[in-house]
Amino acid sequence: MTNIITKYFPNLPSTQVEQLLQLQNLYADWNEKINVISRKDMEHFMERHVLHSLAIAHFAEFKKGNKVLDIGTGGGFPGIPLAIFFPEVEFFLVDSIGKKIKVVQAVADELGLKNVKTFHKRVEEIPFKVDYTVSRAVAVLPTLFMYSQKVVSKNKMVEKAIWRNDNSEINSSLICLKGGDLHQEMSDLGKKLVLKDLSEIFKEEFFETKKMLAVQI
Repeated sequence: MTNIITKYFPNLPSTQVEQLLQLQNLYADWNEKINVISRKDMEHFMERHVLHSLAIAHFAEFKKGNKVLDIGTGGGFPGIPLAIFFPEVEFFLVDSIGKKIKVVQAVADELGLKNVKTFHKRVEEIPFKVDYTVSRAVAVLPTLFMYSQKVVSKNKMVEKAIWRNDNSEINSSLICLKGGDLHQEMSDLGKKLVLKDLSEIFKEEFFETKKMLAVQI
């Protein structure tokens, strides 16, 4: 059976596809108790939250044992879908709002995601180091980069993320999902970026203005 996940990731194992599809009902149930996703967005949940998060997985290949921190995970995006996609990668999902982290932890528990750890903290309070950071539209680029530099291991920053689409390599510690006009943010950051239009891979209207950025180091 074709669904929006197998449409774009036809080779993903069925167990992971099933976990991703389970997210719809899990979040619908939790959203009735704790509102972490807008009612309007719940109507397009798989497209606007799950598939959007997996844009990072389309381009980047994390290695077994890598540690990835999701800055300001909110309801668990992009962290939860990425943790399902990369079961051998450790994901640390951080948010300062306790009720959101409560939902994220419950979803991870219900799916049996052993590679997810959640933290009700500000990212500046995280006491350990990671290999990469990801984020989805929680702050402007200079702020995200500042947070990333605080938690990324300096020894790991020389490693390269492999981009799936063309096997090119890029040194990057921050991969984020953004939308709209990013010219000012990019200018303020003052760093070299790799910019990908998500409309190149996802054909739904929602992705027309959505982008993925990796900050080069």
